[in-house]
Amino acid sequence: MGNCQDCCKMFWCGPKNPNIRISLPAVCFIWQIAMIILYGLFVRYDAESDAHWPEYMRQHNITSNMENDFYYRYPSFQDVHVMIFMGFGFLLTFLKRYSFSGVGFNFLIAAFGLQWALLMQGWFHSLDTTDWTIRIGMKNLINADYCVAGCLIAYGACLGKVSPVQLMVMTLCGITLFAVDEYIILNLIQAKDTGGSMVIHTFGGYYGLTISWVLYRPNLHQSKRLHGSSYHSDVFAMIGTLFLWIHWPSFNSAIGNHGDGQHRAVINTYLSLAASVLTTFAISSVSAKRGKLDMVHIQNATLAGGVAMGTAAEFMVTPYGALIVGFCCGIISTFGYIVLTPFMEKRMKIQDTCGIHNLHAIPGVLGGVVGAVTVATASTSTYGKEGLMQIFSSPHEFVDKTMSMQAAHQAAGLCIAIIIGIGGGAVVGSILRLPCWGDPEDNNCFDDEVYWELPEDEESVNPSPNPNQCNSQKADKQTDVNESTFAVEH
Repeated sequence: MGNCQDCCKMFWCGPKNPNIRISLPAVCFIWQIAMIILYGLFVRYDAESDAHWPEYMRQHNITSNMENDFYYRYPSFQDVHVMIFMGFGFLLTFLKRYSFSGVGFNFLIAAFGLQWALLMQGWFHSLDTTDWTIRIGMKNLINADYCVAGCLIAYGACLGKVSPVQLMVMTLCGITLFAVDEYIILNLIQAKDTGGSMVIHTFGGYYGLTISWVLYRPNLHQSKRLHGSSYHSDVFAMIGTLFLWIHWPSFNSAIGNHGDGQHRAVINTYLSLAASVLTTFAISSVSAKRGKLDMVHIQNATLAGGVAMGTAAEFMVTPYGALIVGFCCGIISTFGYIVLTPFMEKRMKIQDTCGIHNLHAIPGVLGGVVGAVTVATASTSTYGKEGLMQIFSSPHEFVDKTMSMQAAHQAAGLCIAIIIGIGGGAVVGSILRLPCWGDPEDNNCFDDEVYWELPEDEESVNPSPNPNQCNSQKADKQTDVNESTFAVEH
């Protein structure tokens, strides 16, 4: 019995091997070949992107190419795409020795994820049962980016502690779960969630937090020297924040209803984001002894207003209501970074590297609540009967659905997002605990050197050491020497 226990302990807790020379190329090649085969079998252009578009125009009395959905959706798609690859990517570069991995692995999993998302969402939403093919167009591309966003949010909780192979597995499973979550909430329950407070942020947040909890590292303090930022890494992360902040109105409105719905989503998000900035600065300053601002708060909590406005983006929350949502989110999110993140790591064993609980999970839940309350108070005097039908249901469903019923659907959708995020994260986290994924040792986390070739002249830019300190510097680890490179002013 003792030998069996020893074998199990060696299997689960043995030394880690971060060599991914075989595993990463195998996963990338095999999965990309699988994508090619699946796309060949299932994916086709939709009517508006097919070469038969002129015939389609004639059959449907369309007189101008400007009525093609491309001209309506592409500007929003561009903004969302920038958020996925540049906004999220640069936001993850705040760690002093993990910038290559932050932006590089973001690039990798987003490129794979959008391919898998088009298939998974297509099978659930766009499958043509006459020939069993998926017809894709601009709206599908936007929705695929939304799907990837949920996985990038989850990545933030595990940043610096997992290998790129684990991230690929996490993305494969996460997008599959997202498609199921989205189908249940939007199609079966028929909740409304245009900007994804529930479907994207709540699911992605709790999915990532649960995986981080399952993969808890009791000796992560061995990498404490690298678990922080430098002046230059924080500047790059702030660039990501600004990209996200500027384009978030497009994110919340990209698949909204034509006309007033999309227009209102932009205004509501715009105002909520602006309000969250002021309250974030205020709470960050008042929480410090000498009133100094913390860049962690400014990089993250300033975006919380956009997250919380996702569900109610198209609703008549009123401009002052949007400001109230942003005002509250800035306070709650900033306090989360000050109080909840340390508490969760110490008491709940959740090592949330990027603080996604404060930026995505809590604001996502708040957004779901705001959506349910706003629906419950909706009336024909506020929306008009046609407005209610357009936003909350199709005309043939509206007769049998009251606003209180729709509010219950909204609340149910929020619960489903949390349940699938936590349940799916527990299963996927258990898979990622297997000792075959090439993840780093506890003392090598948050370090690009594990998976990247770093510039050879990196150490040479250090100033000449003081002769009195030569002996002590020789005893330091090479990673500590390299770490100082990032703090040198050029």
